[in-house]
Amino acid sequence: MKDVLFIIGSESDKDAVTPATELLEKKGLSFTLEVISAHRDLARLITFLKEEEPRHRVIITAAGLSAALPGVVASLTTKPVIGIPLVAGALSGIDALLSILQLPKGIPVATMGIGKQGALNAVHLAERIINCAKN
Repeated sequence: MKDVLFIIGSESDKDAVTPATELLEKKGLSFTLEVISAHRDLARLITFLKEEEPRHRVIITAAGLSAALPGVVASLTTKPVIGIPLVAGALSGIDALLSILQLPKGIPVATMGIGKQGALNAVHLAERIINCAKN
């Protein structure tokens, strides 16, 4: 079983999450990074999660603008989901932050800060969740 399933919505998000994937490697946490858009390829996301969710302990998602990905993923799993709002658009990530924060009850997502700091904190939180599960 791998530690973290990391999902981003587009190839262009890879640069924004590189500090997080580097930190995962530095901490020795195993992970899978996948690019799947909740907007453009929902059917693929649903199929992918059914296959991969049981193979991972925690799911980290990153999204900008309307930031649907974290909420969609959280609605499809019972695993802990961590959402990273990315800097994008006219509001520089504030819209993504609010989209991830304001999910309906029963769809919990641990929401990090915007951008690099949030990406790094997502890894730290994932590590804590994993360590708690091991004890």
